[in-house]
Amino acid sequence: MILGSTGSIGTQVLDVVERLHDRFKVIAIAANSNVELLAEQAARYHVENVCVADASREPQMRNELLKVGSSARLLTGVDGMCTIAQLDDADLIIVSVAGAIGIAPTHAALGAGKDIALASKEVLVAAGEATMALARANGCQILPIDSEHSAIFQCLQGAPPHSLERIFLTASGGPFRKMSLRDMESVTPQQALRHPTWNMGGLVTINSATLMNKALEVIEARWLFDVPVEAVEVVVHPQSIIHSMVRLTDGSTLAQLGLPDMRLPIQYALVYPERLNTELPRMNLTDFTSLTFEAPDHERFPALKIAEEAVKIGKTAPAVMNAANEAAVAMFLNNQIPFLEMAVRVRKAIKEHDPLEPTLENVIAADKWARKFVESL
Repeated sequence: MILGSTGSIGTQVLDVVERLHDRFKVIAIAANSNVELLAEQAARYHVENVCVADASREPQMRNELLKVGSSARLLTGVDGMCTIAQLDDADLIIVSVAGAIGIAPTHAALGAGKDIALASKEVLVAAGEATMALARANGCQILPIDSEHSAIFQCLQGAPPHSLERIFLTASGGPFRKMSLRDMESVTPQQALRHPTWNMGGLVTINSATLMNKALEVIEARWLFDVPVEAVEVVVHPQSIIHSMVRLTDGSTLAQLGLPDMRLPIQYALVYPERLNTELPRMNLTDFTSLTFEAPDHERFPALKIAEEAVKIGKTAPAVMNAANEAAVAMFLNNQIPFLEMAVRVRKAIKEHDPLEPTLENVIAADKWARKFVESL
């Protein structure tokens, strides 16, 4: 079952599923509003359950399903996503929706004893404590799809318990790695959407340009691998070949290398702990004669420090950080605020927020508050 099947990750999941057609059957798919592609996917993969999160698209979705000859059951809204996340026939739920909308269906799936293949950073950023507790209580696995967290997960296979000393999250640096702070003041959405390595959706691409994606990943790694946030370090690695590294208690540093192709971490999450040959592209080491690393510039990219502040405050502060950032990114993409103003508004939201215990209800309330606050500034 795939939440977010029409996005960048979702379409690549389906590519991997096609390569492993004898191993997997897709029984449900969900997307926010891309009803045309969602209907095409329903017909192509003979999907029995379809959910469109934007309930206002239900009439259009029904028409699209009729056009492609699909008889799939149609559900809508977050409730519909929660319903398909608990289907009896589903044994693995891929969560690749952008934003906090993925929290409720992830919790519904965990409550039903389903394993999760997780690509949505926001689930653990906004509700990491509750999500991991729910997974433990129901004996569920959370398998990372993000290339960085998959790399860490792969490096830790076979490592003794409690032998992890430090995590090194690698970052490409985005399109403005060498740009001066003054020039960054006039960055346009079109410039920010041109990522040098990856092909991603709007929110993720802008987050990469501001390094907010790494800020989110730091918090995500803290929960996934049960380490203090101080044990997670971001290192800029422009070539994007080393996807992340770990240092173990004996001083050994292990790295996972590969071409910048999301299908490899997706496949590993789907077939874990197996390793299968689906003829994905291989890297040639002699093509990469120079792999470089540098520290991030916190003045030009304040997102990492903002994440540290949010984690130190704790409770619902990370949820506010995430939601405030999503709202600020949307405003930037709509040419309502300049590039550097995004971080300013996120920091203001955290400062003005009164943190609450991170229950699902409080996380959702904090998310809504943060979005309104950022839009009202």
